[in-house]
Amino acid sequence: MSTLASPTGRGRGHGLGRAAAAWWFALSAVAIALFAPLPYLTTSLTALAQQDSDLALNYVDRSTPIQVAFYLHVVFGGLALLFSPIQLSARVRARAPRLHRTAGRITLGAILVAGVAGAVLSSVNLAGPVGVAGFGLLALLWVSFAVAAWRAIRRRDVPAHRRWAIRAFALTYAAVTLRLWLGVLIAAQTGLAGTDADVAFDRAYHVVPFLCWMPNLLVAQWFLARRGVSA
Repeated sequence: MSTLASPTGRGRGHGLGRAAAAWWFALSAVAIALFAPLPYLTTSLTALAQQDSDLALNYVDRSTPIQVAFYLHVVFGGLALLFSPIQLSARVRARAPRLHRTAGRITLGAILVAGVAGAVLSSVNLAGPVGVAGFGLLALLWVSFAVAAWRAIRRRDVPAHRRWAIRAFALTYAAVTLRLWLGVLIAAQTGLAGTDADVAFDRAYHVVPFLCWMPNLLVAQWFLARRGVSA
């Protein structure tokens, strides 16, 4: 991560703010990429379902193709989240361009697999029709943005490549914001209204299919517009 040096206090403050934001995105992405898949890679869906895991309960009796799609989404979504901060780092891009390209290829491949798997899973999600629309659109845009970034760099249009890569990361980061929004919404219901935790989860999960990614994309567009590269 790098900051932009400026002789003014305001510039230094902005630089520190950008650096803090960059570190937050990177560390939170890596944390979720490493720890979120662990329960599903170390424990069977049957055992997790017996522990009343909502996701495990949803998938434990599904067909083999659906379960395969679930594990592909978990593993390759984690890879995309893990490598995205490397691929987006200006310091890596400047000092280790080969690492940047390698991380980009891994991220692209991971998004393609996880996105297609996510589109399949959207039809059996816990949120019903809202989830089909929200998660299905997320999967479609996620793959589309990643492919657009790849096509842009293939024609050596670096500015367009960076724009699409930032948009793709905004959707990759939905894995983080989904968990953050679930935590906030559940805590608000149980803490303020005394709602049962299971009921609070069900209500929250009917909101997050869109909430987990639409604000991310709006923030990405705002960031690009501020830098004058929103086209």
